[in-house]
Amino acid sequence: MSSPNTPHPPLQPLTGGKLVLGTIALSLAVFMNVLDSSIANVSIPAISGDLGVSPQQGTWVITSFAVANAISVPLTGWLTQRFGQVRLFITSIILFILSSTLCGLAPSMEVLIAARVLQGAVAGPMIPLSQSLLLGSYKPSKSGMALAFWGMTTLVAPIMGPLLGGWISDNYTWPWIFYINIPIGVFAAWATWSIYKTRETATRKLPIDSIGLGLLVVWVGSLQIMLDKGKELDWFNSGQIVILTAVAVVAFIYFVIWELGSKHPVVDLSLFKSRNFSGGVIAISVGYGLFFGSLVILPLWLQTQLGYTATLAGEVMAPVGIFAIIMSPLIGKLLPKVDARWVASAAFLIFAIVFFMRSAFTQNVDTMQLMIPTVIQGAAMAMFFIPLTSIILSGQPPDKIPAAAGLSNFVRIMFGGIGTSVTSTFWDRRTALHYSQLSEHSGPTNPAFTDAVHGLTAQGMSPQGAYAVIDRLMTVEASTKGATDIFWISAVLFLFLIALVWLTKPMKSSVPIDAGGAH
Repeated sequence: MSSPNTPHPPLQPLTGGKLVLGTIALSLAVFMNVLDSSIANVSIPAISGDLGVSPQQGTWVITSFAVANAISVPLTGWLTQRFGQVRLFITSIILFILSSTLCGLAPSMEVLIAARVLQGAVAGPMIPLSQSLLLGSYKPSKSGMALAFWGMTTLVAPIMGPLLGGWISDNYTWPWIFYINIPIGVFAAWATWSIYKTRETATRKLPIDSIGLGLLVVWVGSLQIMLDKGKELDWFNSGQIVILTAVAVVAFIYFVIWELGSKHPVVDLSLFKSRNFSGGVIAISVGYGLFFGSLVILPLWLQTQLGYTATLAGEVMAPVGIFAIIMSPLIGKLLPKVDARWVASAAFLIFAIVFFMRSAFTQNVDTMQLMIPTVIQGAAMAMFFIPLTSIILSGQPPDKIPAAAGLSNFVRIMFGGIGTSVTSTFWDRRTALHYSQLSEHSGPTNPAFTDAVHGLTAQGMSPQGAYAVIDRLMTVEASTKGATDIFWISAVLFLFLIALVWLTKPMKSSVPIDAGGAH
C-alpha cells in the first residue's frame, strides 16, 4: 500500500500469469460496466410492465445510467490523485456491486432510476482507469495489443447485453439482469487487488473544482432531461423544455469559460488543443451515439411491432460479436504497421453499408435478413474503437494519458445517452408522420381499404374487429418506416465521419505509453 506524497519508481510491465490474470480482471470490470449500459435495452418492456409505466418512460433506465456515468467520468483524474488508481478502481467495483443489488431490489420505477443514477456515478472511474492500468501492464511496444484486449470487452459487452437481458427477462425476472453483476464484480475486485495492490500510484491532496463540477452537473443533467422529456412535453411548445435548454446552454458556456481559467479544472479542456484528440473524440463519440441509438431502437422495434420475444431480439443482435471477437486481436497486431486513419475509415464505411442494408427492412423481414448486417457490423466494431482510441491518445505525454482517457470516455458516454434520446424521439416523430400519411389513404373512399374490410368481415370478423386489424397493420408499417428512416440517416452520417477522421494527423498506431501513474 502506498503512502501519500511518496515518490514512486517507474512500474515495470507485468509478465506471465500475472499479466494474463490482470488483463482478465480489468476486462471483466469493463465488461460488467459496459454490459449495464445495454443489458436493459431489450428488458425495458418487461421492466415497464412490471413497474406500471410506459416503455417510453422505461428508457429512463438507460439514460439515467448514461448521464450519471458521463458526469462522474471526468472526476477520475482528481479522485486518482487523492486516493490512488488501484484503491479507486477497487472501490468503484465494490460500490458498483452494491448499486446493482439496489437496482434488482427496486420496488418502483423511481427507486430503480435512483439506483441506476448511483450505479452510473460509481462506475465513472472504471473505464478510464482500466485503460490506464492495462496500458501500464504491457510494454510500450505492445500498447496496440493492450488496447485490442480492452477494446474486445467494450465491443462484446453491448452485444451480450441484449442477449443476456432478453434471455433473463424471458426465463427469469428482470432484477437478475442486475444481480449477475455480483459474481463478476466480486471476482474482478479480488483478482485486481491480488495483482495490482503493489502497483498503487502516489497520492496528493488537491482542491476540487467545485464550481466546475457544479456547472458540469447542471448542464449535462439539464441537457439530458431536456432530450428525454422533449417528446413527452412537445419540445419547445413546453415552457419546461425551453427553461431546461436555456439552463443547459448558459451552464455549458460558463463551464467552458471557468474550466479554461481554473488552476485545478475538473475537466482538462486544454486536451482539445491537440488535433488528433479533438478529431478522434468527435469521431468516436458521434459514431458511438449512432451505434448505441440503433442498439435501443432495433430490439424495441422487433418486440413491440414484429412480435419477437426478448430472447429472440437478443439473439438477432448477438452475431455481431463473431467478427468483433475474431478481428480485435488481429487489428491490435496490424495497427503498429498501418495508418490508423485507414482502419477507422474502413470501419465507418462498413457501418454505413450495414445501416443502408437495414434501411431496406420491411415488416416482413425474416431472421436471416436481420442477422446478415448484424454479422457484418462486427467487423466494423473491431475496427472502430481500437484505432480511434489510439489516435486520441497519440502524442499525449505519459502524465496526460489517464486525463485524456477520462475526457474522451466522458464525451463518448454522453453521446451514447444523447444518441438514445434523440433516436427514440426521432423514431416517434417519423412513426407518427408515416401513420398520418397512411391514414390519408384509408377510409370508405379508398377501394383497397374497403376491399380489405370486406375480406376480413367475410371471414366472420366484425367491422370493428376489421378496423382494428387494419389499424394495427398501419401502425406496424409506420413504425417500420420510422425505424428505416433512422437507419438511412445513420448510414449517411457514418460516411461523413470518414472525412472527420482525415482531419487528424498521419500516424502509425503504436502508442508508446507509460501509464503507470495516473494524472
